[in-house]
Amino acid sequence: MSDPLTVLCVTGWCRNGSTIIGNVLNEVPGFFHVGELHFLWKNATGRGVNDRCGCGEALTGCPIWSTVLPIGRPDDTSPDAHAETVIRRQWSRVRTRHTWRVLRGGLHDDETRAHADLMGRVYHGIAARTGARVIVDTTKIPGEAALLSYLPGIRPYYVHLVRDPRAVAHSWREPKQYVYAMSAARSTAYWHGFNLASAAITRRHPDRSMFLRYEQFTADPAGTVDALLRLCAADPAGNPVHGRTVQLHTNHTVTGNPDRFRTGPTLIRDSDDGWRRTLSSRRRWAATALAWPLFGRYGYRSTGDSAAAKVGSTPDNGR
Repeated sequence: MSDPLTVLCVTGWCRNGSTIIGNVLNEVPGFFHVGELHFLWKNATGRGVNDRCGCGEALTGCPIWSTVLPIGRPDDTSPDAHAETVIRRQWSRVRTRHTWRVLRGGLHDDETRAHADLMGRVYHGIAARTGARVIVDTTKIPGEAALLSYLPGIRPYYVHLVRDPRAVAHSWREPKQYVYAMSAARSTAYWHGFNLASAAITRRHPDRSMFLRYEQFTADPAGTVDALLRLCAADPAGNPVHGRTVQLHTNHTVTGNPDRFRTGPTLIRDSDDGWRRTLSSRRRWAATALAWPLFGRYGYRSTGDSAAAKVGSTPDNGR
């Protein structure tokens, strides 16, 4: 029997730095960053916000995704009809609000079992086409992450990635290429909900989970990547970060931050405080208040300074 395929799953709310972390890991031999796989079917059929792969091609024309999209599609079903079925199952079975139900009941109905079967086949199909031993999925939707442990032949590891909600609100304040804008209040409400659900997953799988602040990554990118590699039993000798620089090559990510298209030598900056200069006091207050009590529990302070914390440490999530 072959060894299980490792899936390193990043959970948390959007704009938390998952795209750059995933693309750095994409440079590790044997790793393949799929981006936000959950949105493959939506984006490939024009229902999503971006139909481009990280390689620049349309998803339907990419040499990877054009061969993955037919996986699990019945012979008598069109690509659009198949995508509609997948999206319906995602909406009704593995949204963030479904995280606790999936953790409690697993494959509790035919629709959930069908989606789990598809995702298992897709992950294995990606590995077969790329030669990957570890797939990095930065979808960040906790409902999908909770389902991973039920997929046959999959060994999941989880990274609960958190970023200061004020920095997140700052990132959402303006539209960015194909990504729309969002108010600080709405962004932080999502931040709170997604992080509560992500914490439920890491509590369920403590031996295969890691809590990570984005600010820890920017402070020590090489050390953080070492910790991520050790989490999923990979050799830290494959760490592609040298000092603060990494050489990024073309990737095959499904959606994500528009910066995913950047290649070449990339500097990982130590500062993540742009919000201090441009985020209004009203938005800062909204982000801080709505993030409470996770704000302090995750090591953030109203002064803007984060409490010192070791990479991989897990906060008290109310247990």
